[in-house]
This record gives sequence, C-alpha cells and structure tokens, in this order.
Amino acid sequence: MNRAVRRGTGVSIVLLAAAALLISPGRGYSQTQGMERRQNRRENRDDARGTRQQGRHDARDAKQECKDAGGNRIDCRHQKREIKQDARGKARDMKYGTTGEADK
Repeated sequence: MNRAVRRGTGVSIVLLAAAALLISPGRGYSQTQGMERRQNRRENRDDARGTRQQGRHDARDAKQECKDAGGNRIDCRHQKREIKQDARGKARDMKYGTTGEADK
C-alpha cells in the first residue's frame, strides 16, 4: 500500500508541476516593444545630456576667448548665456523631438 501511495503522490506532483508551467504566461511581444521604447528614451536622454555638456564647455571657451580679446564682462556673459541656451534647445529637441512645427 505504501508503494501505491508514493506512486500516486509522485504522479500528482508531476501533474501539478506540468499544469503550473502551462498556466503561467509566456513572454509577450508587448514586453519586448516596451523594452525597446525604454532603451530609445535612455539613448535620447544620454544624447541630450552630452549635447548640454558640450554646450557648457563651448560656452566656457567662448567666454574665455571673449575676455582674452578684451571684451567687456557683460557682453561675454551674454554670449555665454546664448550659447548655453542654444545647447539646451538642441538637447530638448533631441530628447523630446522637434516641437514648434505645429505652431507654424
């Protein structure tokens, strides 16, 4: 009798494991598409961050060149500000896509 009980228990465990595998959801396409979209957003953020950083470096260099050329402090500061704002705009377009076309 012990043998029959053990065999029945073993069979029921195998059947439960097989049922659990069949019931569990498989990998879907939506997860893969979501992962691709997430990766694209990461790449856009990284590109935008690099653009802003490069704009900061360019602005510092331009301000230093302006000061070395004998420009006054206010004009050099405005030049630096314009360069940084242009870099921010480019980064924003890279991150979110170009906007303003609907306004035209």
